[in-house]
Amino acid sequence: MSVLVVGSVALDSIETPFGRAEEVLGGSATYFSAAASHLTTVSMVGVVGEDYPMQKLEALASRGVDMAGVQTARGSSFRWRGRYQHDLNTAHTLETHLGVFSHFKPQIPGQFRRSPFVFLANIDPRLQLSVLAQVERPRLVACDTMNFWIESRRPELLELLGHVDLMTLNDAEARQLTEESNIVKAARWIMDRGPARVIIKKGEHGAFMFTRDTIFFAPAFPLESVFDPTGAGDSFAGGFMGHLARTGDLSDDNLRRAVIYGSTMGSFAVERFSIERLLELDQATIDARVREFQQLVAFDAPMAAVGEPT
Repeated sequence: MSVLVVGSVALDSIETPFGRAEEVLGGSATYFSAAASHLTTVSMVGVVGEDYPMQKLEALASRGVDMAGVQTARGSSFRWRGRYQHDLNTAHTLETHLGVFSHFKPQIPGQFRRSPFVFLANIDPRLQLSVLAQVERPRLVACDTMNFWIESRRPELLELLGHVDLMTLNDAEARQLTEESNIVKAARWIMDRGPARVIIKKGEHGAFMFTRDTIFFAPAFPLESVFDPTGAGDSFAGGFMGHLARTGDLSDDNLRRAVIYGSTMGSFAVERFSIERLLELDQATIDARVREFQQLVAFDAPMAAVGEPT
């Protein structure tokens, strides 16, 4: 099965303690597609300016990403410049130039409208709602958001919650949205407003998936070096949705596996600038890391009761 992603297609300039990169591929739809395309077919919707180096997207097209929904508009492309210091969990924005993205109105091509899995990446919730008006009965709709939309488009974001099956956001955004300091309470607040599941990401500390009756936690993969954390959350979403679309299985067990695939793809994304690492992966490398994730949390020996000898 295929997955539709609607989000930003950008050019990023990034500084980290380990190097810098100028005008590399960025944007939520780009990272999502690079990750998900290892697992399923991807339909991508976004907008770029006339100055966008479209040849750089050929690597995604060669992986089967259908970019019929990527519009080219008159004007300059969306650009973001950011810096990470030694706390790689925090991006310091130096410049943002929205360009044609400021006038983006997603138009979903007819061949994309029956996509069974839809991911509404981090864009204005009014645009996310407009996408839902164009698609036809998807099996699962997931959405992402950020602090800017929580502050500036709160009514529309709350409306969106009533139309999606799953929401992903980080712990700071969950607390901001719900005004709950406890993330368990925050997840329940969100589920009370529509989504059956909530994924709350905690960066280098892993991710929680909440349902009404269960909580599942996946650790972050322990890497010796994190090169560039930009796009890790979108790569997580690509791995998560890509696994669901590949299997077509929405059981609780398979959703937990999808979280592991999300964490796996996010862990690869941070090993290089931009989508470089995601593009060089093969299936054997992905499968090996999934198995390593399983070993992180697996134990077979029975646990002794407190006070008993082990």
